[in-house]
Amino acid sequence: MYKYDGLLVHESFDDLGILEVIDCKGIRSLHFGTHPRQSSMRLNAPDVLELDYVRAMTSWLLFKPDLADDALLIGLGGGSLAKHLLHHFPDCRLTAVEYRQSVVKIARSLFGLPLDPRLKIRIDEGGHYLRQRAETDSGRYSLVFVDAYDHEAMASSIASAAFFDACKAVLKPSGMMVINLWGGDYNAQFQQITEWLLHIFNQQVLFLPIPDRSNVIGLAFNGYTPQQTLPELRSHALVLEQRLQIEFPRFLKDLKKHNPHTFNQVIKS
Repeated sequence: MYKYDGLLVHESFDDLGILEVIDCKGIRSLHFGTHPRQSSMRLNAPDVLELDYVRAMTSWLLFKPDLADDALLIGLGGGSLAKHLLHHFPDCRLTAVEYRQSVVKIARSLFGLPLDPRLKIRIDEGGHYLRQRAETDSGRYSLVFVDAYDHEAMASSIASAAFFDACKAVLKPSGMMVINLWGGDYNAQFQQITEWLLHIFNQQVLFLPIPDRSNVIGLAFNGYTPQQTLPELRSHALVLEQRLQIEFPRFLKDLKKHNPHTFNQVIKS
């Protein structure tokens, strides 16, 4: 059976609706009953980050050299980001929070998410989990990644000031939050979230729009500023591009272009 211009290789249902996996031109994608892709994987290169916005979520590497301790992922999807972190950072320890058990099963069986002792998966609603852990896990994580959407929008419990307060609470002083946002000039939710982020993280936030997409990646720095100068960041971006085959020089250029008022507050000239 063909759907979304590709071959339907899996279809199942849970309490929240339909889950579909489509193969199209060598790309396997997860759908939640609509055309937009929730996750994608290149079948002949499963460790490569296929989607533009997921690659942009690696832009934290411009400012932090490594991940050798704990990171928290709110939203698992097909597991692309988790696989990337496990593959490239052998000393990392990941906790992924995913609301739908069926999504975890699909990530394991159809998207190659490994059984790895460095990865713990919690079945919970992301906003609820983080607010519950804000005190017990205070200052635990070097990185918090947030990518939690259903077929319509970001979960309401995540789109709240209390959620971002909790994100800040669980970050180390040198930590960063990386969030996938759905942007646009007329998107009221996006405008509200950017205001919360700038307030909660004391203006230490950069936004990276994805070309020809509505995704915007937010990078929030928790109480510190990167030590590299702009020339050092440019050199570092070239090294990262060669190492990971990801467009880091473009990320840096776009971060500077799209954050004219905050870039020089975050990055030394």
